[in-house]
Amino acid sequence: MIDSDDTPSHAPPPRRPGLFASLRASFLTGIVVIAPISLTFYLLWTVMGWIDGFVLPLVPLAWRPEQYIGINLRGVGAIFFFVFTVIIGWIAKGLIGRSLLRWAEGLVDQMPVVRSVYNGLKQIAETVFAQQESSFQKACLIEYPRRGIWALGFVATQTRGEVGRLAGGTDPLVSVFIPTTPNPTSGFLLFVPKADVVELEMSVEEAAKLIISAGLVTPEDRKPADTSATLAHLAELATRDSRR
Repeated sequence: MIDSDDTPSHAPPPRRPGLFASLRASFLTGIVVIAPISLTFYLLWTVMGWIDGFVLPLVPLAWRPEQYIGINLRGVGAIFFFVFTVIIGWIAKGLIGRSLLRWAEGLVDQMPVVRSVYNGLKQIAETVFAQQESSFQKACLIEYPRRGIWALGFVATQTRGEVGRLAGGTDPLVSVFIPTTPNPTSGFLLFVPKADVVELEMSVEEAAKLIISAGLVTPEDRKPADTSATLAHLAELATRDSRR
């Protein structure tokens, strides 16, 4: 009689990965490490070359370093462009610069086609390169496109003007931008009651990464010290939906 404890186990030993599988895993890991760094340097190299090709023909030959060292250094045009932009910005902030800018804009306003192109480009530039007071304030969650489905958005500002006066009523509205995935430059502008907006602890940059990666890059959960306010707010929204 064979004791059950002495019965040999028939479970096969775990298979060790072969040489090809190990090489494949190491190759994929190397791609994950190398690809972001390589693409970043490639984009910077390409952008600097594009700026050099546009700026250097406008720079006098006596100011170009290749005339003295015999080597065409990439990025010199970008340096000239940076210095020139800083000087123009410094002049534009002064009294004389503001006067010249107003005179130039008044001249452009008299040109029908040029006026439309200039005003459109100016609005885009002011939006893209806006200061912190004009940037998004917080990342938030709202129920969109219907109740029970949550969308990630950005709180722009409190809705003012005619929209806030006509649509707000007694409950103030908040302007919320809902970007699309994976291209966050397009999206929807919604005017949402402030009570229906759930503000998040994550930063605007972290929320943008979450949107661009289609949910693959999730920021760390930084829970506040007291979550009772957030839980009470969610419970209030649920109660309001049930009453409807």
